[in-house]
Amino acid sequence: MDSGVSEGENTASMSTWIVIGIIVIVALYLIFTYNSLVRMRNAVENAWRQIDVQLKRRHDLIPNLVEAVKGYMQFERETLGQVIEARNRAIAAPSQQTRVRAENELTAGLGRLLALMENYPQLKADGNVLRLQEELTTTEN
Repeated sequence: MDSGVSEGENTASMSTWIVIGIIVIVALYLIFTYNSLVRMRNAVENAWRQIDVQLKRRHDLIPNLVEAVKGYMQFERETLGQVIEARNRAIAAPSQQTRVRAENELTAGLGRLLALMENYPQLKADGNVLRLQEELTTTEN
């Protein structure tokens, strides 16, 4: 009983289909891996953009807070100046690494400013200052 196809041709045909199947599986794996990497890269870029938005909001709030505090804290001009300088360095930071350093300095300056505010009861009672302080704290978080 000869089916018209020899055993050698049948084996070659099956080997060809196995190779094609392996190539398709590898190609699909590479495509899914590439898409996954692109998705992750986009997620990282989006996260950095969200951080930039919050940092910009923080930078916009600081001058308002400093202006509201200036009238009460006449003896603390040096701290106010340091906070403004740190803010300006953070805004002008050319690289991620420089920005992180500048933001850390700004955070330390804001910590000193908020600690000094505790020494001024009339300042703690000012509604505008409290609102700005709350917005800044919310942005920090």
